[in-house]
Amino acid sequence: MSSIPNVHVSHHPSVQAKLSQLRSESANSKDVKALVNDITLILACEALAKNMKPVDGAEDRTPLGFEYTSTTVTPQTMCIVPILRSGLGMVEAVQTILPVAVPVHHLGMYREPSTLDPVEYYNNLPHHIPEASTTGTGASSLAILVDPVIATGGTCAAGIQTLREWGAKKILVMSILGADEGVKRAAEEWPEGTELWIAGIDKQLTNEGMLQPGLGDIGDRLFLTIGK
Repeated sequence: MSSIPNVHVSHHPSVQAKLSQLRSESANSKDVKALVNDITLILACEALAKNMKPVDGAEDRTPLGFEYTSTTVTPQTMCIVPILRSGLGMVEAVQTILPVAVPVHHLGMYREPSTLDPVEYYNNLPHHIPEASTTGTGASSLAILVDPVIATGGTCAAGIQTLREWGAKKILVMSILGADEGVKRAAEEWPEGTELWIAGIDKQLTNEGMLQPGLGDIGDRLFLTIGK
């Protein structure tokens, strides 16, 4: 992945240790939720440090009466876009890191079992946001696409394309684990407008399109729906 300039794989020791814990079949749903949250927190710190800038805000006053200039960040229009359903497990961590509240939009996609191609079944990206009308499209300047696993890369690439067509100026993809070929495919979808920030990379996919050794079905593990 070091040869792909818009892919960033975390080398944080805590990320690597927590990823190892997340792989274990002994991790229950509560453990999985906490580990996904913790890993996302660190990824979000790394990714947003490179993609936000502090700027002066309004004048404010401390409890002791001293005046100071507050600090806010750019870009001013941001949003979080989880791919349903497993992406929901990453939303709270990104919200925690962001210094301001931002909209959360949702993309629902699943892989067609025989072809593994992505199928979109839900999209609530707004067509127009009055407060952002000066941008022309109403789309966020920075869209943060969250999905714990990038396997074949088809779903991630489709999400990137959807956000690009919506009018997002830049897309940050945050993922817990990706397959070599899938990450490459997603990175090539819109390389000049997309960065991928990932906790770890697996080299192989099974015939069913699952990562090896992988994490299993992370959505099932998060929401206790294994076997349904």
